[in-house]
Amino acid sequence: MAEAAGLILGIESSCDETAAAVVRAGSTALSNVVASQMSLHANYGGVVPELASREHLRNIVPVVREALAQAKVALADLDAVAVTEGPGLAGALLVGITYAKALSFGLGKPLVAVNHLEGHIHAVLLEARQRAGVPMELPLLALVVSGGHTHLYLAEQAANDTWTYRNVGRTVDDAAGEAYDKVAKLLGLGYPGGPWIDALAPHGNPRAVPFAFGQIKTRATKAAQAEHSKHSSSQKPGKPAPAFDFSFSGIKTAARRYVETHHMKPGIEYRHAELAANPQIKPQSPEAVQLCNPQTLDLIASFQHAVVGNLLRQTFAAAEAFGARGIIVSGGVAANRELRRRFQAEADRRSLPVAFPSLALSTDNAAMIAAAAWPKFLAGNFAPEDLGATPQLRLGQQ
Repeated sequence: MAEAAGLILGIESSCDETAAAVVRAGSTALSNVVASQMSLHANYGGVVPELASREHLRNIVPVVREALAQAKVALADLDAVAVTEGPGLAGALLVGITYAKALSFGLGKPLVAVNHLEGHIHAVLLEARQRAGVPMELPLLALVVSGGHTHLYLAEQAANDTWTYRNVGRTVDDAAGEAYDKVAKLLGLGYPGGPWIDALAPHGNPRAVPFAFGQIKTRATKAAQAEHSKHSSSQKPGKPAPAFDFSFSGIKTAARRYVETHHMKPGIEYRHAELAANPQIKPQSPEAVQLCNPQTLDLIASFQHAVVGNLLRQTFAAAEAFGARGIIVSGGVAANRELRRRFQAEADRRSLPVAFPSLALSTDNAAMIAAAAWPKFLAGNFAPEDLGATPQLRLGQQ
């Protein structure tokens, strides 16, 4: 196949999904295969790293083969192999990296290392290119929100079309998706908690429990301060630029105290036992709603309303402060229906474009890794031979 085909095989194994995809030129996903471990880890109420690594070892070869088969390409047709180098679970990352390095070496094709967080951003950009619509104006503000991450990035393109990122906000403790999981577990619901709370929240009163978010101590990096000063004529000399950080440990604690003070434990134990005995009950089923009394549904609705409200306030305040011309929301929590609805409404009110990934590309996948690798491939930004896993890898300037 001609060199200009731009076929990149993406491999993703940072947490509990083994994924492989073939993407052409960063704009057309020819395949996107994901082997989820959700049912396995649901037995433990969260991801068990050792079990995740073992499942990746079992799945990596058949998943890659299926991705190639669905794309109707052979290994020899590929122009490059891309793999997630971090952040994520060390053992899980190593499975994908080791396989990708061996494949790259055996094929004599370049290896491209991709930051998982950048991948989530490119999940949205990939689908935007697939639609062949008018590109969003730069700079973009990207909210990456998932079970392990809640970050705000100012994203721009360099002269060689590679992307640069500046971290202008992050969680100082729990990620938003992590708070969803913990509150769902607290209430006797299933794992992961996001789909349960998203499905049950419409049945409660979102203002029944007055959750509030406290002020986070200002954190301003030199990069953020310099960028903010370009867009704000009111910036006073010597005054630090605002940081748009998040904190979700407080609302998790507030939910626990509400449960304790309102004597909700018997209902939680009953709900937990019923779901354990009836695994066929899913978040969207009528039986799930029937397991929750009005007080529980009000707590769920209020929790979600508060979390989405905090994400919305910080994101749009950062967009205004840094002069963003559009907003991208990505990551697993981007699948949340209330978040999409409220973000879209606020964006419309401000006449500011906002884009979300499809549900299939909201959670971890390999199409986003292959898409993010394309600009790096064009720039010749290839991984070194000693590439290893970087569990705490950061994205862009801090």
